[in-house]
Amino acid sequence: MQFLWKYIDDLMGKGIDTLLILELFFYVSASLIPLALPLAILLSSIMTMGNFAENNELTALKSAGMSLFKIMRPLTFVVVLICIGTFLFSNFVIPVANLKWRSLIYDIQETKIATILTPGTYTTVLDGYAIKIKEGNDQLFKEITIHDHTDPLVVKTIKAESGEVFKSKNGSYLFFKLTNGEVFEELASNQTSDVGQSGNFYPSRRTSFKNSSYKIDLSGFKINRSDEDLFKNQYEMWNVFQIDHALDSIQDGAMIIRKNFIQNIENDHIYFQSNNLVKQDDAIKKQIIKDTTTPEAEIVKIEQLGKNELILAYQNSISKIRRKNQNLDSQKEFMNAFQISLSQFEMEYHKKFALTFAIFVLFFVGAPLGAIVKKGGFGAPVVIAALLFMMYYVLTEIGLGLAEAGSVTPFVGVWLATFVLVPVAFILMRSASLDSKVFDLESWKKMFKTKRK
Repeated sequence: MQFLWKYIDDLMGKGIDTLLILELFFYVSASLIPLALPLAILLSSIMTMGNFAENNELTALKSAGMSLFKIMRPLTFVVVLICIGTFLFSNFVIPVANLKWRSLIYDIQETKIATILTPGTYTTVLDGYAIKIKEGNDQLFKEITIHDHTDPLVVKTIKAESGEVFKSKNGSYLFFKLTNGEVFEELASNQTSDVGQSGNFYPSRRTSFKNSSYKIDLSGFKINRSDEDLFKNQYEMWNVFQIDHALDSIQDGAMIIRKNFIQNIENDHIYFQSNNLVKQDDAIKKQIIKDTTTPEAEIVKIEQLGKNELILAYQNSISKIRRKNQNLDSQKEFMNAFQISLSQFEMEYHKKFALTFAIFVLFFVGAPLGAIVKKGGFGAPVVIAALLFMMYYVLTEIGLGLAEAGSVTPFVGVWLATFVLVPVAFILMRSASLDSKVFDLESWKKMFKTKRK
């Protein structure tokens, strides 16, 4: 629904085929799996263990000498398989789905609108036509004027009192059903006419009609599928191996850009030039001085400068400093943008692993919680799962927001929710396995109590 509300304006009024819309939704649904799967694992684990506990099956298993960990072993094995499948899906399927729907929505957005008639203004979105209506909508209208410029040798204008517009079944043509109108045609100029006139002559004709149909080709309005290779250079379309390779390339590129910028700054500064000159051999020094100075050049001390020359020297120095500051500011903005791009790649890299591990952790949150609350079905488990998942989702969004703002590293931002849920899973598992209260202080004291010698 979020996707639909976001792109509803791009999908409406374009005569897009139903199968194309379903194809778009199919690709988008693949990218929603990472959002739905953690909630599904959390809810199913609470319901399963809650049913065991509610029907006293969990008590019977424990009385037979089986620990909670042993009882959960088959479920854990299944969850591990789901985690592996999730990683493979996230790493190989979701990037392809993102590539498909991004390229498809781009093609839809680039498709010209089918609702071309805007009352009171000329519409020129149809190549070779200028259309204006006085009032109405895209179906019924009054006082329409159509200027047809498709033939360079004929200037044609159609005017009608009223009419309606509709598309052909195959969507290739736009038909205007006009009522009470006239057609004005003016042909190209002839230097000599049939009646013997000389100079520019424009033959024309005028036709009246009560009912008429006018057809406009809509081939330019069809969706043209773009080459998907144009969209492949985005981090959301890559797997972990491609992202890892890209991160190395980006970091190497950043180091080269930074090194070259520093080198250019040093080469443009007299202090570093002097240091470089001092480090050279005498023969090289003489050659450098000979190449960079003129025969009449001489050393001038600042005390020898006049007032006007001194002001000019100061102004030149200030101009150079300002240029250097501008270069530094530009380089700073460039490196900041570079760092943002690098962070996006790092975040996408960690997301694929964080999702897999989050499913595993949420299982160990939901299973012991179901054993503790001893409720199955769709009542209490749904409420509990919704609250826990809301906490997980909010923490995930906060972490991603902090990472995008640069407040924390991409690793911390992506793994923030998992870091918070791991202690929760540990506490719940311990309480469920010992059949103790979650916040039983005596039980926790015994755990951390050390033996005295």
